[in-house]
Amino acid sequence: MLGIAIGAGEAVYYALKVGASGDDYTGFLALAAGVVLIGLGAVTLWRTRRTGDGHVRRYGRRLLLVAGGLVVFYVLVMPVAISYVFTHAARAVVPPAKLGAAYENVSFKTSDGLELNGWYVPSKNGAAVVVFPGRSGPQRQARMLVRHGYGALLFDRRGEATSDGAPNVFGWEFDKDLVAASAFLQRRPDVDAHKIGGIGLSVGGEALLQTAAGSNAYDAVISEGAGVRSIREMLMLKASGIWHFVPSMTVITASTAIFSNTLPPPNLEDLSRRIKTPVFFIYAGHGQGGENLNPRFYAAAHEPKTLWKIPEGEHTGGIEARPQEYERRVVGFFDENLLQR
Repeated sequence: MLGIAIGAGEAVYYALKVGASGDDYTGFLALAAGVVLIGLGAVTLWRTRRTGDGHVRRYGRRLLLVAGGLVVFYVLVMPVAISYVFTHAARAVVPPAKLGAAYENVSFKTSDGLELNGWYVPSKNGAAVVVFPGRSGPQRQARMLVRHGYGALLFDRRGEATSDGAPNVFGWEFDKDLVAASAFLQRRPDVDAHKIGGIGLSVGGEALLQTAAGSNAYDAVISEGAGVRSIREMLMLKASGIWHFVPSMTVITASTAIFSNTLPPPNLEDLSRRIKTPVFFIYAGHGQGGENLNPRFYAAAHEPKTLWKIPEGEHTGGIEARPQEYERRVVGFFDENLLQR
């Protein structure tokens, strides 16, 4: 199973997107080996089955073996395979730019020496906003902010497209990327160094909360769709029916830590408690991944703070569900906390 995950989740994906190179060929071998090993395992089980005892005992034993195998697959094998893909595969190419204004191709370096690449639309009002993560999903939010005169910075997070580093879908080290993005904006002649905001979607919102908790890099932050990014947040959920996710999420967290050589950060409630920057929490009524924890994040944060639930919204879909209200609230938050400082 791991060989299939390595081959299909990394080698095949990147080969289809940008062409095979480097360790992709090792991935192809791992994929083939995984398929062969699964076939050999099935043949071995079939050939070594016991046929000399009674039907009840025989089929009872086989049923237990199948049940045990499914448990091991669900709790151990599949989570480890998922973690491998989460820490080795990300968007491979730069998407088309649809920012509604002229932009510059920019790059900057993180504190751990990675070069990140992105686009920047210069500011017309002296303030700028990092729209995160990546250069694909946040483009609509960027266009909205550009219409109101804000500078907008979008960039490939570490391990994505043209940026250096290894990916991690949970974004445990994205705070380094966001601090570097803020430092880039502070050096811009069109930006007041004390008028820098950030809006993050999903893992981007989680990373912005972590960044605001550990630095003063941002003067105002909006987190939309933050939720579970390790077993730490999973254990905060009280809804019935999630208990069976706890063992697999524990393995996913541990495997991700091993593959990425990074420990999971504190849970988002603890991080929210450390935030002194104005913060706006947005979450959807039909969200995913623990979005219903946002009221707890909000309760933990210091004033000034805002919480908005969009009952009919999908995950990070506030701008589609209520476009006019979304624009009024988001732009109004940045106007109040950046332009009126």
